[in-house]
Amino acid sequence: MILDLRIPMGLMFTLVGLILSVFGLVTNHGAIYDRTDQLNINLIWGLVLLVFGLTMYLLGRRGQKIARSLPPEPETEDHGHRGHH
Repeated sequence: MILDLRIPMGLMFTLVGLILSVFGLVTNHGAIYDRTDQLNINLIWGLVLLVFGLTMYLLGRRGQKIARSLPPEPETEDHGHRGHH
């Protein structure tokens, strides 16, 4: 089985983005946003991370699907030699 690193990375960024977005929604118009003129940075970056994570995940899934549809590569006989001849 081939594991594309975009899948676990995408899941991690999606989870962090989801947590940050929910935190931003719950604390919307809170006192913590007084310094930024009520700009909800948590919600904005949570959505950015969520979109990035979902994109990475979907690209990883597509890459796995394409890799499965390709014919297997022929195995070359190495005979234990390493380096150049």
